[in-house]
Amino acid sequence: MKTPILGGAYTARSVNAADNRMINLFPEIVPEGGKEPAFLQRCPGLRPLTLIGGSLIASENPGIRGLWAFGDYLYVASGGKLYQVDSNFESTEIGLINGSGPVSMSDNGIQLFVACHPDAFIYNASTGVFAQITDPDFPGAVSVGYLDGYFVFNEPNSQRVWVTSLLDGTSVDPLDFASAEGNPDDIVSLVVDHREVWLLGNNTIEVWYNAGLADFPLARIEGAFMETGCLAPYSVAKLDNSVFWLGSDARGNGIVYRNKGYNAQRVSTHAIEWQIQQYNVLSDAIGYSYQQDGHAFYVLTFPTAQATWVYDVATGLWHERAFWDGVQFRRHRSNCQANFAGKVVVGDWENNALMSLDPTFYYDMFSEQRWLRSWRALPTGQNNLRRTAQHSLQLDCETGATFATNSRAIRWYDSNPLATNTVAAGIIRASFNLSPEVTLFNEVFFGRKLGDVNASGTVTSADSVQIARFATGSPLDSSVYSYITGQLSFIIRSDPIKYANYLYDYYITNPEVTDPKVMLRWSDDGGHTWSNEHWASMGKLGQYGTRVIWRRLGMTTDLRDRVYEVSGSDPVKIAIMGAELAMTPTAA
Repeated sequence: MKTPILGGAYTARSVNAADNRMINLFPEIVPEGGKEPAFLQRCPGLRPLTLIGGSLIASENPGIRGLWAFGDYLYVASGGKLYQVDSNFESTEIGLINGSGPVSMSDNGIQLFVACHPDAFIYNASTGVFAQITDPDFPGAVSVGYLDGYFVFNEPNSQRVWVTSLLDGTSVDPLDFASAEGNPDDIVSLVVDHREVWLLGNNTIEVWYNAGLADFPLARIEGAFMETGCLAPYSVAKLDNSVFWLGSDARGNGIVYRNKGYNAQRVSTHAIEWQIQQYNVLSDAIGYSYQQDGHAFYVLTFPTAQATWVYDVATGLWHERAFWDGVQFRRHRSNCQANFAGKVVVGDWENNALMSLDPTFYYDMFSEQRWLRSWRALPTGQNNLRRTAQHSLQLDCETGATFATNSRAIRWYDSNPLATNTVAAGIIRASFNLSPEVTLFNEVFFGRKLGDVNASGTVTSADSVQIARFATGSPLDSSVYSYITGQLSFIIRSDPIKYANYLYDYYITNPEVTDPKVMLRWSDDGGHTWSNEHWASMGKLGQYGTRVIWRRLGMTTDLRDRVYEVSGSDPVKIAIMGAELAMTPTAA
């Protein structure tokens, strides 16, 4: 019989009722001609792009606070600074900003407005001038948007919405504001969507438009009023011609909405809402959206709770995304998003790294990306509460699939490289036993610039090559490692230093995985306790006929119920079409 492995995440208040976890996997519908109506595929990995500012600031943990693509550049708020990033992901510091939480950004084609709650800053891309808004009439800003030449922003802890002068974010007229007075709640956030300004309050939402009025240009749209508010100012994101947000109103909190016209439409499920309402802090939720391969995703992270939930518009289903720290799942590393240089670029919440969401990269930065799916063995309504003997479970999945074998350009910087040497053209490479974070990669190629070293690790011309320092996080004896050519060598320092601080431009290739595995375990008490782990091969590269099967799985116990769970972390493509369960009822 087919066991219902497909679907979305739905872990109910009682796991005995539903215990369907989905971490770092999401379903895709196959509309016609498919083996099954859908399949589960691996979420995109986090391919490192660059460190903003040139080196990892591990001690400060500044985090990427916001991204905005404008003109030919990506603008990055990292820690207490604003940077400009070009299409080669070289970063240039623009100036200092303040605050520590997320920022809101928008541009008018010339100026970039950075709202740091409460202060705000303007960068003029034409003149290169960057400065804090010092107009004495500026009241502070939480969220900012652009409408018909105006920057529109909401004043902190108030009902007021403001506009700047036309095409000049540095100037604010003391009369250029209005109040959202349909309900006496403060404006939490605003967003400009389809040339309308959505003012999201604690309990209600009003929608305004540019009426071209002489004094304050905005006016309410009659009838565009919702008795549903917003709980977290940075949970608001635009997607699929709609606005998504984490809701709040006079009756309670914790429902995720999107608009349908001027009405709030619930998109979260009872199971998702139950999970959300267990978190101690909800107001710090951060939302962003992106689309990839025809899927439109709303990503909602709860920083204090260390949890990330993702809604897929294409299927209407939810899944979890998480970073595996070696012990447990934590919130996904992405904190914000921008479409830039042909990539879905995201910023790391914990450090100053930029990454891309890459479906062909099977790691989260330098760490393994672990995926997991749990589901009820029997379809809904088919458990007759009789004990069963579970003979075998076969996973219908793609085997012998693609490994992460192609060389990947990854760029890290150190302001104080260990040495500079000149080498002739030729292959330069070395193998290392590095720290646990990078043991996945067994070959490293070095070069001063990506243009100097091609994807095969060949130096195309005699050039200056800067060599990086490495450390495992614990003291090492000083050692000399030589390149295969024998033309170049360098010393690994003996003092313990953070490895990522000292990686310079390099390539990784050929992870040491020859026979990827998938793990199975099960629960006979509804998902409260679990069996030992049972591992099966997913087939070596090219072994497309490998059967992923587990046999002699025992009998269900007193509860007459079973939940299965499969998981893995090896860097291979994952595509699961279904699962076949062989079982028979017993008279026991």
